[in-house]
Amino acid sequence: MKLRIKTGDTVRVLAGDHKGSEGKVVSVDREKNKAVVEGINMVSKHEKPSAQNPQGGIVKKEAPIHVSNLSLIDSKSGETTRVGFDVRDGKKVRFSKKSNEVI
Repeated sequence: MKLRIKTGDTVRVLAGDHKGSEGKVVSVDREKNKAVVEGINMVSKHEKPSAQNPQGGIVKKEAPIHVSNLSLIDSKSGETTRVGFDVRDGKKVRFSKKSNEVI
């Protein structure tokens, strides 16, 4: 499956508990079709004490969310848009299907 979302994109959640939330993509797992979005899908994780975290305890972290529940936000209009691929000037680029602008 071709992923239309990359690290650094601003996305909106379309379904689930965090529907309507927006955030920036931190990382993408291409094998599992999941992405980690800043401030979205926060989970509590119990961590043992370590050198980096000598206290240990419960830590809030972002959990991955499936890419089918995410939609790219167009930088010009601020609305969600679908993503297309095209060859422009001999280079393959992503473009917004709403505004026809190169992303």
